[in-house]
Amino acid sequence: MTTRRHYIISYDIQSDKDGDKRRTKIFNALTNRGDRAQFSVFFCQLNPRELAELRDELIGIVQHKVDQILIVDLGPGHNPLDRDLEYIGKSFKVSSRVVVV
Repeated sequence: MTTRRHYIISYDIQSDKDGDKRRTKIFNALTNRGDRAQFSVFFCQLNPRELAELRDELIGIVQHKVDQILIVDLGPGHNPLDRDLEYIGKSFKVSSRVVVV
């Protein structure tokens, strides 16, 4: 059984002539794998293979000298994410994604 883990993944893409294209590609890659929490912040629940595939995809998109993607491991996927989630202002509802293998 492969262990799934929660991750926060955020991105900051430089505004240049190709920045919008890179930003869109990154947005699509993350949308396909997680839930958008804020404009450039996603909650993803991934197993090690999915994380490696996502990293490879993102590495191929970013301009390494000017863009930044942060991946923060929040722990095992079997723990409810909203248990430790604190927010100020508008609430955030963690969706329950169904994973089909």
